[in-house]
Amino acid sequence: MNLARLPLLLAITCLGSGTLLVGGRALLARIPAADPTTPSSSLALVRALSLDPQRRREANLLLLARQGTDPARSRRLLRGQGWGRDPLAALVLKRDALATAALGDAPAAQKLWRQLLRRFPQTPAAADGLYALGRDQPGLRKLLLQRFPAHPAALAAALEAGPSAPSRRDGALHLARHGLRWPGAGAKFRQACQSKTAPPTPLQRDQLAQALAQLGDGEAGQACLNGQPPGPETKLALAKGLLSGNASQQALGQNLLLELARSRPHSPLAVEAVSLLSDQPGASSLEALTRLPAALQNTAPVQARRALDSPGSSAVLAVLQRWPNHPASWELQWQRARQALLAGQWSGAQAFLSAPIERHLPVGLVGRQRFWLGFSQWQQGQRNQARATWSNLLEHHPQGYYGWRAALRLGRGDLSLDPAASPALSPAVWQPLGSGDRQLERLWRLDQSLEAWEHWRSQRPAPPRGPEELVLEGRLRRAVGDHWIGLGQLEQASLRLPTNQACGLGRVLASSLQTASFVAELEQAAAEAGLPATLLAAVAKQESRFSPGVRSSAGAVGLLQLMPETAAELAGGPLPPGALSDPGRNAQLGALYLSNLRRQWQGNPVLMVASYNAGPGAVAGWVNPQLQLQPELWIEAIPYPETRLYVKKVLGNLWSFQQRPTPRC
Repeated sequence: MNLARLPLLLAITCLGSGTLLVGGRALLARIPAADPTTPSSSLALVRALSLDPQRRREANLLLLARQGTDPARSRRLLRGQGWGRDPLAALVLKRDALATAALGDAPAAQKLWRQLLRRFPQTPAAADGLYALGRDQPGLRKLLLQRFPAHPAALAAALEAGPSAPSRRDGALHLARHGLRWPGAGAKFRQACQSKTAPPTPLQRDQLAQALAQLGDGEAGQACLNGQPPGPETKLALAKGLLSGNASQQALGQNLLLELARSRPHSPLAVEAVSLLSDQPGASSLEALTRLPAALQNTAPVQARRALDSPGSSAVLAVLQRWPNHPASWELQWQRARQALLAGQWSGAQAFLSAPIERHLPVGLVGRQRFWLGFSQWQQGQRNQARATWSNLLEHHPQGYYGWRAALRLGRGDLSLDPAASPALSPAVWQPLGSGDRQLERLWRLDQSLEAWEHWRSQRPAPPRGPEELVLEGRLRRAVGDHWIGLGQLEQASLRLPTNQACGLGRVLASSLQTASFVAELEQAAAEAGLPATLLAAVAKQESRFSPGVRSSAGAVGLLQLMPETAAELAGGPLPPGALSDPGRNAQLGALYLSNLRRQWQGNPVLMVASYNAGPGAVAGWVNPQLQLQPELWIEAIPYPETRLYVKKVLGNLWSFQQRPTPRC
């Protein structure tokens, strides 16, 4: 080598490296703020070359969210990122402590937890530190319950409270106030109610009874009261729990509602009690309404219930005109229109459906009203008006069952059971939360779903109220795997969201409702059975809300809610314990059952889905020519209300998964 040329070669090398560095940083300047849509290659570039330490930390956190569960790799990504006073440093310390503990280095993990508590004592991440260190220091667990009462770490600590009976009772009371649906809370409530060594006070019994009733166990709630009269809120909760029971329990629930309404006629509790009482079918509930105080007689629920059974249409139209924005009016309009439709009274149905309440309907109900209005117009020969009504529906409310039926009537699409023609299940598409909370949005942008959820719970422990909060919390819950409550909240939002928000928040809501979970398991099971994965997702969404651990009161288990006997028959023998809670195995057996139903009904999706819920034997007795001539009316005439709703929900899910329609502005 010519040593005389060495300085020149070094200069060229340094110049080349400097040029690459300058070029790399120029490229970085064009990369926007990182989020879950940023490619990993871009994040690696930011991590290596950015002059901004904040951007480097954000890139590391996004890579951390993608790297899986390897604690050693987690520690490498987190190394040196816990600097400064920014709450992200608290997140880094928490994740580093968890990874260190997973590697078996308990002393180092405790050191990180103590550092987190010293530097960031008020951040949600500190709750995890109090929980971890509180295993050996009970005082820290008490501090956790006081400082972060609704944080998941506090709820876990409340569930584990003990070993003394008073501590277990106090843990149950904490869950009753802040974590009603925390896994295992129900058993904790029953244990506290039955305790002989630390019996609850009358006030505590009332709190525990209310919690049990809110979980749907009205009988256990009554037993917990031990003969003492319930408080007003507990009485309402007990009534709700009893209304879903047998005939005698329903009668007792109605009596509790009547007592509550009569004892506190001017309270919000009385308004809710009257609404529930008015929703009950049968002559007994109608008679109970006559015993309400005068202040509650002239209210929308009571008048709507009476109008439902009145002859003619004048009483119905009077209620719709007087209370156009009340849910009781919306239900009255539908029930009387449905009666007219099933009787073939097209002009009567049109009169009810044309009542001036459409602009007050929430987005979840407008599709039903517009489809049947168009149907009534069509049956009377008003073909152009019907097409215009259905076109309007497809433009603004194209998702769900009624979007499918309108599209089919207009020749604009149909469901497909051909796996080759059906699209693959779409992965979740990241979108900002739109919460207005800067820290929450940043955690969401950095794909730190669990920390975002913990931040939300710590800041807003009360249940969500309006549709905006329901959508936001529903999305957060789904992001951390709580699909049961999360999807339920999203569906609630669709029944509260005004139509004038259908274009903004409604588009986010539609996208969230059309996102499946356990996509890989569903697609594999569908491929093996020769079915579209969208069909399995449509059934799973209605059956379990994508919750593999859920078990129905009838004993059905898992993602597609299979009865153990049916599953064993499909599998060709007994299944090991827990097999049906495995989403892959459950999907495989559910797909096999649906494949059998497809063969039995020659690919008719209505009969397949109805049979999945009610059984093929029952469905065979319902088949008649109307199924081919007017399938919408055939579905409305299904004698089992549960199956009727089930068919519309599942087929609407299938349409939404296959088309992914969104409302237009």
